[in-house]
Amino acid sequence: PHRQHADLLRPPVLHIVPALNVPELIPDDDHSYDLVGVPELVAEEPDSWTIGELAEIVNIVRSLADVCGLDEVHEVLDAHEGFSLLPQGKLPFTGREGAKLWDDLATAVAEKWDIVLDAIDELVVVPEIDEAALEETAEELAAFHEESAESEAGVDDEVLTAGSDDIDTVDSDDEDTDDEPVGFWGEVGIDPIKIVTRNNTEYYTLRCYLDDEPVFLGKDGKIDVFPSARALARQLAEPKELGDNDMAEMPTWDDIVAKATSGELEVDVTEDNTYVLAGLEDDIAEGPSAIDPNQLDLAVELILDAADWAGDDAPAEALAESESLGWLVSFVLRPNVNRLEPSPPFDDEVAAWVKLVNALEDRFQVH
Repeated sequence: PHRQHADLLRPPVLHIVPALNVPELIPDDDHSYDLVGVPELVAEEPDSWTIGELAEIVNIVRSLADVCGLDEVHEVLDAHEGFSLLPQGKLPFTGREGAKLWDDLATAVAEKWDIVLDAIDELVVVPEIDEAALEETAEELAAFHEESAESEAGVDDEVLTAGSDDIDTVDSDDEDTDDEPVGFWGEVGIDPIKIVTRNNTEYYTLRCYLDDEPVFLGKDGKIDVFPSARALARQLAEPKELGDNDMAEMPTWDDIVAKATSGELEVDVTEDNTYVLAGLEDDIAEGPSAIDPNQLDLAVELILDAADWAGDDAPAEALAESESLGWLVSFVLRPNVNRLEPSPPFDDEVAAWVKLVNALEDRFQVH
């Protein structure tokens, strides 16, 4: 650390700095890091922008900790897996497990980020500055801001003179984007889902979440599934044939039945609600590098959702990191350079996975 301090104090280009003017010393947005705003950042949804900004902040914090020997900062960052996964983008924070990972990260920030800020604050030293130089710099900064404001005003004037028709078009486009409909299924809060089984058979059913708990079309742990979207829509027009089902308790169930009865119901399945179980056991047999993380993440989500709904704890136990299958799944979905990669053969993991998938498919009540 002491040698690194010296490198920072006497870098090869240090002699150039005194000759720079104020604008040249103002960092651009790509080199500005809001450490104080991190708690607000982790309170947001983990979209690509949020994760990207947080990754940049954590990266600069790690660099400062490395250079200045801030062991307490490393302890905070290394104690929570989410910090090390930020450079991988949104993927590790998707799905149910990803949401838990993001929540853990937010909790860590709430409880320990002050340790990071305090450690870095102690590094900051404000030197004595010559009053004349300070006054000259203030004038230079004011002139720079004035020129920038005039430049921006000039750009705004050009936009305004481009014509009111163009402006109306832009406004109209914005309104269309803001008012973009969520669709019928988004309005009722229930999703059609498509499941591709181990033997490539396709089934369709419905699922929703009530207070974050999954609810399927079915009853007593049995999921009503249909060979096509049209077959599902036809059955929804005759709900009495389904008998009692948990989905009927949803407040918007009657809206679905009414639309199906009128023949207007379109069963559209999004990519996020398409679960492909086929091929995963072969990929698991080959090892982590052969597995599609998104396919696996969705499959795990479906297995756990169905088990939660049915009150079955076995899948969650099998997917715990203390189990060989859970360790492999965790490695694929939340990779970490500090973790040891599972090694072949993967016979036990394949057997455990097949058992989970078979248990899921045994729940299907095919119509």
